[in-house]
Amino acid sequence: MGTEASQPGRIRILIAEDQALVRRGTTVLLSMEPDMEVVGEACDGIEAVAMAEKLRPDVVLMDLHMPRLSGVAATREITRSLPGTQVLVLTTLNDDETVFEAVRAGALGYLLKDVTEQELLDTIRALRRGESRLTPQIARKVMDQFRRLAGSSEYAPGALDSPKKTESPTEVLTDKEEKILRLIADGMSNRQIAAAMFLAEGTVKNYVSRIMEKLHANTRTALAVLSTKQQRAES
Repeated sequence: MGTEASQPGRIRILIAEDQALVRRGTTVLLSMEPDMEVVGEACDGIEAVAMAEKLRPDVVLMDLHMPRLSGVAATREITRSLPGTQVLVLTTLNDDETVFEAVRAGALGYLLKDVTEQELLDTIRALRRGESRLTPQIARKVMDQFRRLAGSSEYAPGALDSPKKTESPTEVLTDKEEKILRLIADGMSNRQIAAAMFLAEGTVKNYVSRIMEKLHANTRTALAVLSTKQQRAES
């Protein structure tokens, strides 16, 4: 696997999963799709980073509970060195902190392992198109994160329900983005949201991607603030 020449137009996928049975089953599933190709399999985080740098896949399917190097750390290294590679988290972990460690690291999709096969395939294709994907459960966590960031006095407030609006448009959600995020959290599909808000479905997808971009910016800003405070405390 990974030694044969890739067929043009196929989505090239690297699977990073420490459980051999799960890894093999996922490989079989994806290999049955005419537009997908599994180019490599990694059994730990260090191997995932090395294989990603060597193979340069379109999508990395990343488990978070990985030996030697965590899935979050591996995601961070891959997204930093390979901007053309999208990371899709597929894991059993869904606590708030784990979700946002993965988002901070640059993952554009986050699915739990009880997801349907079709949803997994659809999400891989969406990421290949450059879209971000939020499930209702993850959308609620994203809303909570924006609220926490908005409530911090350490840096620009303004996102979600805050009466103040920051002058920096990269750190807050617009009214439309807030509404779309709430509708996703309520379980509505992109098509349903498009109909409810009189928008094209493609426009809704763009809004979702923009929301994720803003979350990345917010978390990076928050981390910079914390780092600065720590440096001041140590000096």
